[in-house]
Amino acid sequence: MNAPLRLRLDGAALVSNWRHLAKLSGTAACGAAIKANGYGLGARDVAARLAEAGCRDFFVATWAEAAALAELGVAVSVLHGARAEDPPGAPHARPVLSTAEQVMRWKPTGRPCDVMVDTGMNRLGVSADEIGAGLLDGLAIETLMSHLVSADEDVPLNARQLAAFAALKGRTQAKRMSLANSAGIALGADYAFDLTRPGIALYGGRQRPGHDAIRQVATPEAQILQRRRVRAGDSVGYNATWTAPADTEVAILNLGYADGYLRCFSGKGSAMAGAVALPVIGRVSMDLTAIDVTALPGLREGDWVAMSYGLPETAALSGLSQYELLTGLGGRYDRIWA
Repeated sequence: MNAPLRLRLDGAALVSNWRHLAKLSGTAACGAAIKANGYGLGARDVAARLAEAGCRDFFVATWAEAAALAELGVAVSVLHGARAEDPPGAPHARPVLSTAEQVMRWKPTGRPCDVMVDTGMNRLGVSADEIGAGLLDGLAIETLMSHLVSADEDVPLNARQLAAFAALKGRTQAKRMSLANSAGIALGADYAFDLTRPGIALYGGRQRPGHDAIRQVATPEAQILQRRRVRAGDSVGYNATWTAPADTEVAILNLGYADGYLRCFSGKGSAMAGAVALPVIGRVSMDLTAIDVTALPGLREGDWVAMSYGLPETAALSGLSQYELLTGLGGRYDRIWA
């Protein structure tokens, strides 16, 4: 059954974005963060397309996310490590260990792993002091990694983290080192090390000038449930936040905050029908959104419109991060790849 909501997903743009980021990574390998169901787009579909393009390193948050990719035959790193409750590994997946407890739990297995070291995020990761004390001795470490705090900003902390991480070179048995995320890739070659780990930029996010070539991947589209005329002086939606200044043609869309199109778009967002912008009017509700379609008399019930959803522009409009805009898109969309 076709849903009255769909995400138009541009597979060529996804691959183009990865290739651009791989080029920016220089001699380093370029991986892909596909956690949170591929940032909301569908992890299996994203991984399959990027693997075909040449990507060999994928990153998810949990073992359940890794298990969903088992049939694809790609190598997966599990960023949240190995809890006591987690399975003892999988042929295609390895944990990113981040605590002394995880290290001690994993070491007897003798299996490959990755390790996260904290260089300033104070989120996940073992410390440089723990490494110096021999915590990682005896581990079969594939990749030693850290995570940049503010790579999307020009701040001294970037250089401090770079120096702290570079100082660990040769102090572990790790085959590779990895620091740069999407924004970090655009900070320069020094940040690339052996492997980069882009996320948001793969999916259309732009954070730094080096991302100018990044293309939009996901566009929400909604079907019109009803077209109606609202008389001058009448209101639309909850709490009557919009009143028609003149007779207005209004379309009601099958889209609302339950689908990730949040109330912050009330009176700010817009849809597109061809080259015509159609403003959101009134308050976005759980399942419905109203737009002004006076400019398009031919638009009818059952027709589709595309929501304006370029990530940098929509983030600035809404106050949401580019990450929230994608990962908040719900399960009611048909995800349609082109």
